[in-house]
Amino acid sequence: MTRMPVLFAGHGSPINAIEDNQFTREWKRLAAEIPQPTAICSVSAHWYTKGTLIANQEKPQTIYDMYGFPQELYELNYDAPGSPQFAHLAQELVTSETNYDCSWGIDHGTWSVLIHMYPEKQIPVFQISVDAYAPPAEHYRIGQELSLLRDQGVLIFGTGNVVHNLRRVDWNRETEGFAWALEFDDFIRTNIKARTHENILNYGEYGEAANLAVPTPDHFYPLLYVLGATAATDKITVFNRQPVLGSLTMTGYLFTDN
Repeated sequence: MTRMPVLFAGHGSPINAIEDNQFTREWKRLAAEIPQPTAICSVSAHWYTKGTLIANQEKPQTIYDMYGFPQELYELNYDAPGSPQFAHLAQELVTSETNYDCSWGIDHGTWSVLIHMYPEKQIPVFQISVDAYAPPAEHYRIGQELSLLRDQGVLIFGTGNVVHNLRRVDWNRETEGFAWALEFDDFIRTNIKARTHENILNYGEYGEAANLAVPTPDHFYPLLYVLGATAATDKITVFNRQPVLGSLTMTGYLFTDN
């Protein structure tokens, strides 16, 4: 079986789910280029919990965890099957305490991207939550443990944003970024390409740019699971390297077995 890639997508606004734009076209292109997954293990910024939870239901519900958007968005139903089998395997792989939880489902951090990558909704999807109380190294270690799923045909998918500060959004900077946003996004990209993950785990020491780019870590931490699941020999592809609204970046990373 082909070893699956690992993917991090900057998902941005939920409206991307129903738009045809540069980001959504890139997501479609990526899906056409990589092997079709047996299942998808998604770590979304929008399932931010106390402790690590794993969704193991057979039919996960579509979660509409956003407000004030067009009705069309709330009528979208990403009714992909779940994967109790791989959820169970994921729980066996993770050495820290985890619990099954079926109160969540597939949230917009996941489905706003997957609706473009796999619109037929045929690939099983299960989510693993982001533990709000765990330090960066813990998220990275869980990613390392989950990396064995790659050999089972599972796409490990992190979805958030490298830079995500909604309090600093500037609607006049539709495709521009503040200097601090560009600086932090470049800092992360440089260290990913150099494979100096320790610098990324210690991102809080980077200074003011890091404080502004990551005021809360919910959208940043999914990247750490992805990095943990990579191998030193993986080919690194950077995509959607674009700031939006001043204080967000859409930068994504694909790591493929080389």
